[in-house]
Amino acid sequence: MIIVTGGAGFIGSNFILKFLEASDENLLNIDNLSYAANLSNLEAIESDSRYSFAKIDIQNHSKVEALIKKVKPRAILNFAAESHVDRSIEGPETFINTNILGTYSLLKASLDYWNDLSKKEKEIFRFFHISTDEVFGSLNLNDKKSTEESSYKPNSPYSASKAASDHLVRAWHHTFKLPTLVSNCTNNYGPHQHEEKLIPQIITKAIKNENLPIYGDGKNIRDWLYVEDHCEAIMKILEKGKPGETYNIGGNCEKSNLEVVNEICEILDSKNPKKDGSLYKKQIKFVNDRPGHDFRYSLDISKIEYNLNWKPKESFSSGLAKTVKWYLERS
Repeated sequence: MIIVTGGAGFIGSNFILKFLEASDENLLNIDNLSYAANLSNLEAIESDSRYSFAKIDIQNHSKVEALIKKVKPRAILNFAAESHVDRSIEGPETFINTNILGTYSLLKASLDYWNDLSKKEKEIFRFFHISTDEVFGSLNLNDKKSTEESSYKPNSPYSASKAASDHLVRAWHHTFKLPTLVSNCTNNYGPHQHEEKLIPQIITKAIKNENLPIYGDGKNIRDWLYVEDHCEAIMKILEKGKPGETYNIGGNCEKSNLEVVNEICEILDSKNPKKDGSLYKKQIKFVNDRPGHDFRYSLDISKIEYNLNWKPKESFSSGLAKTVKWYLERS
């Protein structure tokens, strides 16, 4: 049995589908079903006897603790998080509560559970915290990629809350010896993503013939990781990762926001041409930049490549084509 928190969200739901496809193990999904959650992402496994769901907020320590002790998991994977930077600027409190206090609640319950396990069960157990590249802060164009040893320099309320949660996990390992794992990933994309994120937002607005908003001059750079590749990396870390270690997960695919939007427009021009023959990129509109907008994120993934023999499989062009196709089929 493993527990996944935030399993109705984008990455969490993709992980659950991937895990149940590859494993015979039981899985419990804990999610409070906030605005970005969507249980329809998991329709394919709703009737699977190995899968169960509990609507619980991870900040509810007593309920979380009772559930953990009841199902006796060999691992807890924490995907639960508020993750949209714009929303963190408009209202940081939810991010502090979910990302910091929620992680603390999980750690406390996990440690209490772990302390009561047998020696063998203690050796098997893992607390796996899924985090972001944004904790390392902004890079300049010629800066080296962030490694697992890079200093934390979060700049938004979102990244600051995730950095704090990462530090809590580290502290629970160092101080209490809880066998923890942490991964930091780059920008994920793929089917089932909430429309507030760049790629699904651009696809859906383009189809509706609305303006395609791009912050500033569109030159901000992100590394893009197809969500299924991310899930495979998480599974690899869960089974082979060393307790107390952190692993960077990236797509080795840096692109400016404008490049991403142009590629989406080109796919739509081919797969969903407009009746009047006009190009989708004519809908692009540059808007005022986000406050404190980080210029570039990029992760060095050599550690997971060499130590765990993982590397991304999906190219950006093929992954983006799959993603556009998925949203087109549902438009």
